[in-house]
Amino acid sequence: MAIRIVRLSDPRAADEGLRIGTVRRPPRGVPKPEFAKRDFYDVWYPNLAPSADLVAMALHAESERDWRAFVRQYKAQMAAPEVSRSLDLLAALSHSTNLSVECYCADEVRCHRSVLRALLQKRGATMA
Repeated sequence: MAIRIVRLSDPRAADEGLRIGTVRRPPRGVPKPEFAKRDFYDVWYPNLAPSADLVAMALHAESERDWRAFVRQYKAQMAAPEVSRSLDLLAALSHSTNLSVECYCADEVRCHRSVLRALLQKRGATMA
């Protein structure tokens, strides 16, 4: 059992489990009943997405310094009690079921998914 970090709309792996969309906005032009069928996500959970301001900050991060500033602020956002408990829950679930955490970004290195991966690992999550 493990958490997999994937890109929205990538084909599903056979043992991927529940897909959790950690994006601020759902896919445009896709009806809700089609989200899972089109390999977007099974559950939309924007609680783990960066705020709208942080999304803009990440998209405009041109330097490593800009990116580190985003990471610092996103980690602060993820430290809020209700969000922190969500990360604890996902980490605990990773020991008994397969899950996937997702976003639209093509490159995980410059995506909040990389930060989520680190935060989940820090909480003892089993990662794929």
